[in-house]
Amino acid sequence: MSIGNSPEGERPFEDVSDEARPSVGRALQQARIAAGLTVDDVSTATRVRIGIVRAIEADDFAPCGGDVYARGHIRTLAKAVHLDPAPLIARFEAEHGGGRPAPTPAAPLFEAERIRPERRGPNWTAAMVAAIVVVIGFVGFTMVNGDDDGDRATVADDATPSKSASPTPKSEKPAAPEPEPSDSAIAAAPQDKVTVQVTAADGRSWISAKDHNGRLLFDGLLKQGDSKTFQDSSKINLVLGDAGAIDLFVNGKKIEDDWQPGAVERLTYTKGDPQAG
Repeated sequence: MSIGNSPEGERPFEDVSDEARPSVGRALQQARIAAGLTVDDVSTATRVRIGIVRAIEADDFAPCGGDVYARGHIRTLAKAVHLDPAPLIARFEAEHGGGRPAPTPAAPLFEAERIRPERRGPNWTAAMVAAIVVVIGFVGFTMVNGDDDGDRATVADDATPSKSASPTPKSEKPAAPEPEPSDSAIAAAPQDKVTVQVTAADGRSWISAKDHNGRLLFDGLLKQGDSKTFQDSSKINLVLGDAGAIDLFVNGKKIEDDWQPGAVERLTYTKGDPQAG
């Protein structure tokens, strides 16, 4: 039998040389097509930009930004199209790395770059919510603290009471008015001093009281039912923010002046029979 006619000799030799094997990019492209995936599908799955995917499939690794990143991209794309990345990495090293052994895998660096969050604009919704919370807090604080400050501001020196204020009408006086001081109470008032008692009978009122030297004895708000008594050796100066709400007793006697609700009165009383100065 002739050796040249043997079946083994008639078989074509399988070309397994490096030249016959597809390039790295071509292998990735063929595997992607075989898996029924588009470039967009691979880019979405791997977070590798479409331009880089296309460049790698064309064996152009310059857009990767270096060999380290190129190896990371090859490894990621190979896994996405169900290829073993090791032979592709080895071929890439042989063609682009001068046959040097593959360095420590750069997957951590590549993964960090790949999952880097996109830059986002300002969160306007959160800013608006924070602004609304601040406004609501300010309004609440103003409502809680505005009453006392507002009352004092409206009766400052030479100030005119606000028209929006609603003084308590005289008709709302308590059914049982405060009794007149007895003769004994009048007699008990020191004759050598001036004694002034201020009672907020019909509503609240800001008052100020000073002695004969101008020293401030009291400056504040009397709530309905509150009472203050002031005494000096010669003179008491008063400012009543809402004189219509006040019952006034001087040296044991009630002052019967017909003050109007909301009226600001400036009064001075001395020793003896009550007489406003």
